[in-house]
Amino acid sequence: MNQLMKKLWINVRSLPVIIGLIISGCASNTNVPAMDVAFSPAYQHNRNTLNTETTARVQWWQQFRDEQLTSLVNRTAVANHDIRIAVERVNQARAGTTVSSARLFPSVNVMASGSDSRTGLPMVVKQSMPDTRALRAGVDVGWEVDLFGGNSAAARAAASDAESAGYGVHGAQLITVSEVARQYFIWHGARERLKILESLLQTRRDTERLARSRNREGMVSALDVAMAAGETANMEASLPALQTLMAVAESRIAVLTGSNPSVPVPELHGMNEFHWIFPNHPPSGQPADLLRRRPDLLAAEERLSAASSRLAESKANRFPKIFLSALFGTQKLTLNDALSLSASPYSNVLGAFVLPLFNAGRVQAGIDISSAREQEALLAYEQITLRAIEDVENSLVALSGEQQRLDALNVAVKEQEQAVEHANSLYREGEIDLLQLLEVQRAQLASKLALAESKSQREVAYVQLYKALGGGWQALPDPANFQTENVVPSALNSTSGVK
Repeated sequence: MNQLMKKLWINVRSLPVIIGLIISGCASNTNVPAMDVAFSPAYQHNRNTLNTETTARVQWWQQFRDEQLTSLVNRTAVANHDIRIAVERVNQARAGTTVSSARLFPSVNVMASGSDSRTGLPMVVKQSMPDTRALRAGVDVGWEVDLFGGNSAAARAAASDAESAGYGVHGAQLITVSEVARQYFIWHGARERLKILESLLQTRRDTERLARSRNREGMVSALDVAMAAGETANMEASLPALQTLMAVAESRIAVLTGSNPSVPVPELHGMNEFHWIFPNHPPSGQPADLLRRRPDLLAAEERLSAASSRLAESKANRFPKIFLSALFGTQKLTLNDALSLSASPYSNVLGAFVLPLFNAGRVQAGIDISSAREQEALLAYEQITLRAIEDVENSLVALSGEQQRLDALNVAVKEQEQAVEHANSLYREGEIDLLQLLEVQRAQLASKLALAESKSQREVAYVQLYKALGGGWQALPDPANFQTENVVPSALNSTSGVK
């Protein structure tokens, strides 16, 4: 066997390897088309362009100083099923990269066979047509020489697909942790409004009892009693909607964290009193920064690169292909169960040259398909880039507008609290009627509910802005099914630049 391998090495390395290494240099690099999007130096609704690196890496959920929120974010990043599914797509893509890259190298197979051929002919005849028993063993080597870079382009396309899938994991993490934070603040906003209604409901009931008492004394009419009772019933009717909103938000949080929605979410129950924390306005950076920060843009860039590589692969089909194969081994023959020949070597070396001449336009059609797919990927990249900038602009406007609304509502609630206190005093003294008191109370209720909702929406707008900016995913923990041998890429370590 050692002699066989030595012979194999001498024959294989002599000519095919040298030729292959020389002509593989003919492969051309993939030319990725440039994206036709003009970036402005700053966002229209925010001129703060500093500290973009911090914006990209910051754990924005820590800005709320809420341990329960941090726990939910970490659990989501690890256990969410969308993220874990994305990891399995990475595993598939990595395996595809191995398959494509393997075409660049020779394939080596060990072969062994045995045959026993017998006839019922007389022995005299078998002298010229003997029964044979053969045993063969050898090594088979095959190689398609990548003359014009088609296989190399296919390998680059597979590698880009794997990179895109890796960024898909980061994108899924960013989306899901942002959604769990959004639902968390929606839940707390609904709970605060529910507490306000329950607190004011007691006041309305007291007002209704006072109206009924005065009616019995002849001081107010039955209309006042009916109005007070109607206001109480209207407020009671508002409770189920908020209770439903809380239940739906909790179920959504459970699913996002990979938990059973029939089991209460521990971070929402048994916690200390919740406090609204309003972080500072985050720096947004320049629009072009999104190309290196948002996982969906990084994934789109890799999809474009893969499409360009597949176009190069299709173009390589117009040119010749060279196939090399070699078979080396030994065989042992036995004739008529009497004559046994000693083991002897055998070999078979083959080289094939294939040049396409006529294929009814099949090769050109493949090139046209790949070219159209490249243009589709380019346009998709441009579209998702414009939408990313739109997301940031909308988030900046929403955050700024909600902050202004919150400031105004804080002033309104303080003023109306004084108005209600004064109206209750006047009503007890008989200086105003019940209708006037109810109007003042109704205005106070509307402002308090609006303030509670604005607090929730202000936090949601902050979350949406960081999601639009593509920040924080670098600091998230690895998914539960993440394996170190399948490392997903990091955008900040990417060597590709803005095209």
